[in-house]
Amino acid sequence: MSLSRKEVLEEMGLSPVWVRRDGPPVARRAPTDAGTAARGDERAPPVREENRSAATSSTIGAVDPSVGVERMDWNLLRRSISECRACGLCAERQQAVPGVGDENAGWLFVGEGPGAEEDARGEPFVGQAGRLLDAMLAAIGLKRGEDVYIANAVKCRPPGNRTPESAEMAACFPFLKRQIALIQPKLIVLLGRAAVSSVLGEEGSLASLRGKTLAFREGDREIPVLATYHPAYLLRNLPDKAKAWEDLCRARALMRKLQGK
Repeated sequence: MSLSRKEVLEEMGLSPVWVRRDGPPVARRAPTDAGTAARGDERAPPVREENRSAATSSTIGAVDPSVGVERMDWNLLRRSISECRACGLCAERQQAVPGVGDENAGWLFVGEGPGAEEDARGEPFVGQAGRLLDAMLAAIGLKRGEDVYIANAVKCRPPGNRTPESAEMAACFPFLKRQIALIQPKLIVLLGRAAVSSVLGEEGSLASLRGKTLAFREGDREIPVLATYHPAYLLRNLPDKAKAWEDLCRARALMRKLQGK
């Protein structure tokens, strides 16, 4: 993707020069893309720590039951995700959607779960929300697949594109945790309330978490975490695109600090 800065900011609903709006932008019809229509709910249920801990020690979906998720390499992890039957989401999926991108990325973006188009294609963020995410990445000088990995809190599509339930996120968390361990990202950006609940177990509102540098502990290492809105939510709540832009700028500044630039 090679978008000019003007095109990127127009895609995000922002003017080329950052000026805070006095009122909401002109309303337009929300997209009816099946992969985004019912997603981006900021009221995701909390994932209880005891559920996450119990699931982490399991061998859910393992091709070889003797190999725990925490010891899988990328190939075995992808196969295990594709064969997982740990929760009811497997019943209606076309295929699991493990994630996509640079497996040694500095940036890890985590959403909530696949939509209809993602379920069909096996790749996260490929519908309307995916196009917006690509524009958001381009706005801070990033590109899908280049020092960026994109994953979801759950790897199978929730029926009707609803928000994943707490038990579903807990069942899938070992896979996401193993992805974080394999990628070793410098920064994690959580897209929406469900991602925050899955990765951090936080029960506060997204509004209360935005603007804060949070942390995910992976072994003896703490990885900085920032939270912002899910692209599907932004498609239905246009004024909050300005807040997401602020979050992206904060993420870019933090990454430069982490890289010593």
